[in-house]
Amino acid sequence: MTADIPALSAGDTLKRAVELFRQTRLDGIPVIDDAGQLTGLLTRTNLFDALLAGSTLEEPIDGFLTRRVVTVEPGAPYRQIVETVKTSPVGMGVVVDRSGAVRGVFTKVDMIMALFRESDLLSARLRAIYQAMHNGLVSVDDAGKVTMLNAAAESLLGIPEKEVLGLAFGQVFPGLDLHRVMETGCVEVGKKWEFAGRKLLVNCTPVLDNEKLAGALAIIQDLTELEQVAVELESVRTLQHTLQTVLDIAYDGIAVVDAKGKITFINQSMADFMGLEPERVIGRHITSVVENSRLHIVARTGIPETGQLQQFGGTHYVVSRLPIVEQGRVAGAVGKIIFRNPEEIKELARRLENLENRLNYYRKELQKNGSGNFYTFESIVSVSRVMKNLKREALQAARGLSTIMLRGESGTGKELFAQAVHMASPRRNGPFIKVNCAAVPEQLLESEFFGYAPGAFTGARKEGKPGRFELADGGTIFLDEIGDMSLGLQAKLLRVLQDREFDRVGGIAPVRINVRVVAATNRNLEEMVAAGEFRADLYYRLNVITLNIPPLRERPEDILPLAHCFLSKCNSFLGTGITGIDAAAAAILKSYHWPGNVRELENVVERAVNFATGEVIKANDLPMYLRRVRKTEGEQTGMKNSLRSRMSETEREILKAALEEAGGNKTKAAHILGISRSRLYEKMKKAGL
Repeated sequence: MTADIPALSAGDTLKRAVELFRQTRLDGIPVIDDAGQLTGLLTRTNLFDALLAGSTLEEPIDGFLTRRVVTVEPGAPYRQIVETVKTSPVGMGVVVDRSGAVRGVFTKVDMIMALFRESDLLSARLRAIYQAMHNGLVSVDDAGKVTMLNAAAESLLGIPEKEVLGLAFGQVFPGLDLHRVMETGCVEVGKKWEFAGRKLLVNCTPVLDNEKLAGALAIIQDLTELEQVAVELESVRTLQHTLQTVLDIAYDGIAVVDAKGKITFINQSMADFMGLEPERVIGRHITSVVENSRLHIVARTGIPETGQLQQFGGTHYVVSRLPIVEQGRVAGAVGKIIFRNPEEIKELARRLENLENRLNYYRKELQKNGSGNFYTFESIVSVSRVMKNLKREALQAARGLSTIMLRGESGTGKELFAQAVHMASPRRNGPFIKVNCAAVPEQLLESEFFGYAPGAFTGARKEGKPGRFELADGGTIFLDEIGDMSLGLQAKLLRVLQDREFDRVGGIAPVRINVRVVAATNRNLEEMVAAGEFRADLYYRLNVITLNIPPLRERPEDILPLAHCFLSKCNSFLGTGITGIDAAAAAILKSYHWPGNVRELENVVERAVNFATGEVIKANDLPMYLRRVRKTEGEQTGMKNSLRSRMSETEREILKAALEEAGGNKTKAAHILGISRSRLYEKMKKAGL
């Protein structure tokens, strides 16, 4: 289409129309109303008719418009445009979007240019296909002269294309006659031809243009190569029969599926077990033949499953499932069912009971974790350039499998980024498990991380308990406040990251897992490593990809968008109808430096919504400490205190105000500030309170 065209408005004069026609050279100009909606089309013919009828240039165009205007949307395909133009009385149409706004026009010239581009593209594609063909291809025109040799033909015949173009086919390639194909218009297949010491197989076909002969094609293949392939196929067929015989006499049941989970082979033992003929199940999906099958899942994920229990007809059997990998790509899976050793089955049945207990535990944990409410990068509100760049980097990192370290102050949204990384990763359908290393007591950290075996200690569950790493198998584990982990547990975490296995507390066999680790901290790990408080080897293992989330004070342009987002959220769950934030309150929010970051901002907005008496949040609805800080900053304008001393004094005032508002209750004060109680004590100690 032709875009960025001028438009006439209702009431414009014929003179204005003449000016636009001279400027654009179009055959018609769209006419729009005051709302920008299309009302008609003024064509050159309309203009000429008006002038021939004696109209002056000062007369309005309204009475001369073509009201029947053909319109299409910007995304309309070319074929639809062609059919549309056929119905157009003026040979052109107007492109409008779904709101009715004019985006451009399409003319016959536009259509012809598009057709030329399509023709050039089609020609380039055909040329690329010819050159990529494994078989040789020779093309001649209706006079029998060579018009093309592809790369395979040059290699097979030993002749460069440029040396034979325009020459008669029979002169260049004696012994191969294309005249009969061109005379009869019939295809000739399987012609044997010897050229330059090679035995070749040729298929000849005419090229017709509307049933008129336009030339012919010769498709050439090396017969020696075909004979070699035939020998190899015979060898493969013999090997297949041998393998089929071996598998059929095996006692165990064996089934093979392709990458889509469709059965490609079952042995006789498996067929007898299911009571079906092998040929009747080939091509069917494994789940329609074998109950509770996971073979299609292994074919999709490439993760092997060995020594598993599976129920068939009320009886449990030992099953192993292994992926079939070809050139680094999972092409299917093979499953084996063991029909022997009843004592082993009984023992594994007892294990099944433990697995069922674990399943119930998993369900409870997933319910507690709110697995359906994860954040994505689209739901993280930001307009600042630094956050947009960070989200772009995080999205790119999420598509891999490497460990990610999230750095940033408390309340900046590290957990939101961890959830967004999980949802943008290949593990999005797996579990997302969070562990707050600072919130779990030291004596319980190991059992929380790695679980414990049945009877591991007094008071333990008799069936044992899976740890957080085990729950995260196949998904992502988020280790928050990683800097608060003890050195002993750091060593065990390092083993998990290196070996992908761990030992349960009281367990006797290692547990293998497949998880991605996303860690987060607001502490200076480099200083901790230098002081011997954090293992250097674990630091380098975790610090593969580092994402630094800036504090809210370093991206003030995000404050108001976040505040409005939290306002909408509060209106939803509080049932309020606050419509916005007035200028005075917005100024206070923008000038405050937010030591508690985004979490503190959300708490402030929620508090303001609860105390608001009007339709908008006003300055008096904000917490006292924000208003006091604003007033103090106004009184101190012009002072030459250093930034650090001013921030310390401001933070001290904020802490005092929050404690006063909470009546001295530390837990309540921490909630007001949006920080943890331990963090509050740290800040009070630093401020001398």
